[in-house]
Amino acid sequence: MISECRVANHEAAGKPKRVLRVGVVLSVLSACPPVAAQSSVVGSPHDLSVSGPGGVHALFEEQVCIFCHAPHNATGQTPLWNRHQPPTHYRIYESSTTDARIDQPSGPSKMCLSCHDGSIAVGLVASREDPIAMSRSTIPPGSADLTQDLSDDHPIGFRFDRALASRDRQLRSPDVVTDLLPLGRHGELQCTTCHDPHNNELGDFLRMPTMRSAICTSCHDMTGWDTCSHATSPERILGRAVDPREPLPHATVGDAACLGCHKIHSAGSSERLLRFKREEDNCLNCHNGSVGALNLENEFRKPSAHPVFRYAGRHDPAEDSRTQRRHVECADCHNPHAAAGRADADFGLPATTPVLVQPAMRFVSGVDRSGHPTDVARYEYEVCFKCHADGLSRDVRSNIVRQVTQTNTRLEFQTSNPSFHPVLGARRSNDVVSLIPPMQVGSVLGCTDCHNSDQADSGNPFAPAGPHGSIYEPLLAANYETGEFVTESPQAYALCYRCHDRRSILNDESFPLHNIHVVRGRASCSACHDAHGISRTQGDARNHSNLINFDLSVVRPAAGGLGSRIEYVDEGRFSGSCTLTCHGVTHVRFQYGR
Repeated sequence: MISECRVANHEAAGKPKRVLRVGVVLSVLSACPPVAAQSSVVGSPHDLSVSGPGGVHALFEEQVCIFCHAPHNATGQTPLWNRHQPPTHYRIYESSTTDARIDQPSGPSKMCLSCHDGSIAVGLVASREDPIAMSRSTIPPGSADLTQDLSDDHPIGFRFDRALASRDRQLRSPDVVTDLLPLGRHGELQCTTCHDPHNNELGDFLRMPTMRSAICTSCHDMTGWDTCSHATSPERILGRAVDPREPLPHATVGDAACLGCHKIHSAGSSERLLRFKREEDNCLNCHNGSVGALNLENEFRKPSAHPVFRYAGRHDPAEDSRTQRRHVECADCHNPHAAAGRADADFGLPATTPVLVQPAMRFVSGVDRSGHPTDVARYEYEVCFKCHADGLSRDVRSNIVRQVTQTNTRLEFQTSNPSFHPVLGARRSNDVVSLIPPMQVGSVLGCTDCHNSDQADSGNPFAPAGPHGSIYEPLLAANYETGEFVTESPQAYALCYRCHDRRSILNDESFPLHNIHVVRGRASCSACHDAHGISRTQGDARNHSNLINFDLSVVRPAAGGLGSRIEYVDEGRFSGSCTLTCHGVTHVRFQYGR
């Protein structure tokens, strides 16, 4: 009897032997006992009869199938369809990153929407002149009411074929997708691809389980997902603070998988079906310390931070970093489908080649040292260059006004420059004698060696790391005093002393007047040195070696008949001359050397 109570699947319209069964079972369905596992319509949320379990049910009608099917006087549409067609036009899903042509709903999807768009009374059926009296006229607002706006729902009505899979390499070919997810007659995705309206054994009438997003990954093959933290993490998600209205069906990050960030229906952000409209909320929902071990929300609220709260609705995965509007969001630096845990034990040791992207930045786009966009950044600096190099979104003014002004970090770090900090490659100069082992001539730095959380090197493995926020500006890992009249101390130049030996500097082992300038004159490191570098298009090795690029708020032109100029001349190892005015003292070709 139970098997006789099962109703034909909508996709079985091409199989008459199953469709004909509907007429047989209509007279007996009301007598079928409830099925505990809801493997039939009886006892499920689609049981709208007077004995149905849901909030929407008939007041007197005992038949179960009548709300969708009728053996006589139906609409003429298979399988014996008993409902009127809903409106012909819907607002459909749109995305800058979709490769599919998404059309208006049709076929089985249109049948589902005859109830689930909320426009047609549930009791209004074609086989009867008068509507069936119901406890509610239409589906009430909520997760089952999709409305006529389908832009916040998983797209339907597009052909899922080899051509689409070829255009979108993160989709599996339909040839290898399980038969448990049937496509429409013409290979199109329908509501009934994921939902079996007659079988609620798995909940929400799904054809496959949501555990570890098995149903999602049957079609979606996201690069890096298998080893991504969001796919493997055993962290419990019961403490999520942002979305208490909708408890997730699984207890850990890995088990919830896609559902941790995405909603298949009625998503907060239409494009890419994110749970929350504000981009950062989708990340900070867990990374505020409620689930993730690190509280990154606090980092973003520090005095110097990447201002993710300042921008909304500007980031687009398809954006061109060279022309994008100014913004920063988590997804600019992290690919949530590929991000993994912290680096291995080698993290923090000096590199001799450019620093590779850390696991948290896997499969993120970037800009290479030549200024060309790359889909997958290999080096850490390539991710930073998206905003801090050639793009229109970079800062147009420097924090410090210098002789040579440059805010394009790609140009500042070029290894052909007169001087540079070694980010794109090693600096082969033996003039730098103050390096602290294991740093040495030939070592290469990453951007995050200087720009990082102020807690990154605290020794606490659960301390925040990465350039999210810092108490030191501009987003520095340690203190770096600038300007005039700075009292020298390990704390004042803590950033510099992470690599440079303080004793070597103050003992004048390289520049013979370091101590006089830094201690007695209280001139900061930044008064003379530009930390990133000086582009070869703006300076030369004679005037801008050793990162010399004077701060014009501290150093002023030499007055008189000297042309009011500021000039540094490199005259060989540890020697040179300066023409300038500093702290009220005018130097004219002032010579120094060892």
